[in-house]
Amino acid sequence: MHQLAQLLGFLLVVTEAVSGQRKFPADFKFGVGTSSYQIEGAWNEDGKGESIWDHLVHNYPEKVADRSTGDVACNSYHNWKRDVEMVRELGVDIYRFSIAWPRIMPSGFGNDINQAGIDYYNNLINELLKYGIQPMITMYHWDLPQRLQDIGGWTNREIIDNFVEYARVLFDNYGDRVTIWTTINEPYQICLPSYEYDGMAPGYSFPGVPSYLCIHNVLLSHAEVVHLYRTQYQPTQKGVIGMVFDASWSYPNSDSADDQEASKTAMRFNLGWFANPIFHGDYHQWMIDRVDENSRKEGFITSRLPKFTAEEMVKLKGSTDYFGLNTYTSYIVYKNTDPKSFPKPSFLNDMNVQSYQNQSWGESGSSWLRVNPDGMYRLLNWIRTEYDNPIIYVTENGVSDRGGTRDVARVKYYNEYLNAVLDAMEDGCNVKGYVAWSLMDNFEWRAGLTERFGLYYIDFTDTARTRIAKSSARSYANIIKTRMIDPEFMPEPEVFVPDN
Repeated sequence: MHQLAQLLGFLLVVTEAVSGQRKFPADFKFGVGTSSYQIEGAWNEDGKGESIWDHLVHNYPEKVADRSTGDVACNSYHNWKRDVEMVRELGVDIYRFSIAWPRIMPSGFGNDINQAGIDYYNNLINELLKYGIQPMITMYHWDLPQRLQDIGGWTNREIIDNFVEYARVLFDNYGDRVTIWTTINEPYQICLPSYEYDGMAPGYSFPGVPSYLCIHNVLLSHAEVVHLYRTQYQPTQKGVIGMVFDASWSYPNSDSADDQEASKTAMRFNLGWFANPIFHGDYHQWMIDRVDENSRKEGFITSRLPKFTAEEMVKLKGSTDYFGLNTYTSYIVYKNTDPKSFPKPSFLNDMNVQSYQNQSWGESGSSWLRVNPDGMYRLLNWIRTEYDNPIIYVTENGVSDRGGTRDVARVKYYNEYLNAVLDAMEDGCNVKGYVAWSLMDNFEWRAGLTERFGLYYIDFTDTARTRIAKSSARSYANIIKTRMIDPEFMPEPEVFVPDN
């Protein structure tokens, strides 16, 4: 049967090569994504509590590039019907969005449930379903209730019970209609730039210890919520649940053994840090040995990398129904040989790899993002071999610029990266969907409003926050409609006037 499937796939590729066209399968799901803090605004309206991002932008405005905030952002709390119109205009199958924990539980605890928050997301979900659009809900996309951060946030093991309590409220209120759940978005970003160095909220700079505690508790929180869903909700609600990982492909700098090892190390310390426990039950042995040995040399009594119990490993292994992948760019890596390069202790010293980007790769509006679609292809194939070819949803992929509506570079980016997805699928990668990032320009974390990823343009000086479809919106809509990539299709942007 497997050989027959391979033969049919080969014949499909040959047919497409002859015709000069390649089509996405009929059951392939296209989507578009956003996150709550980046678009909703209404930061203190209708009973919503303070999040760690609210706290950071109000108390440390200098930490955001243009000193902007998410207080209003795209004002989606009041413009959600227009957002659904935009999703309809694109013709996507899936709208991936996140729920703001402090909008549901203002303090993060279950003794205070905010009905206005419950209602807001109910209205959004029902409006999407009315038009046949499937909600893909992320429970946590970085906006932790500040009151939980006050007692340690993700470094406090008590957060596991807090997260399970929050998830239960979501399942109880939305699970009868929502069939695709994501527990956590990008554990790497939640923990490393947030605790190891001052790059995200809450903005700590404490290398070597809290980031490992954070990832450990994030993983255990995820596993407990999946266990809850599978035992108490999935049998009747019939949905799927998983985690979204972020990753970039790491090319070895050369064919040398050191550089080849550096590439493997970078993949296993970055993506493998959280994917390995979920697919194999524990951290990669390579990582365990490295952190254990460094901790011993640094004078720690125990390893800085926490250990899972046998029971925890059982819950972790297989605790996802799909592999959610966020990816944007690639890096070239080599073994670090300078013992003074990184602080000790630190995650970077444990990994001991240096990285850079090829200056010939295409530029973007972000210093960290260079365009390299081949990295997408290689990353998907690495996941196929490393994790036994799981079902993959590309849950974020996109590129930034600094503004404008005729975004030729973004149109080209999506064409090239979607072609790389097709290449990987032809190799046998089990990719079932693709979610473009993002629906509209929004508050881009520490970059504020200086970097734009949207398919729709927003003038943030306009109090109405009118949405304007960029060229990329119309191009992506054409790909979805035809299920093909037309490299010659370069539409002009168009203004969609909201209904009165």
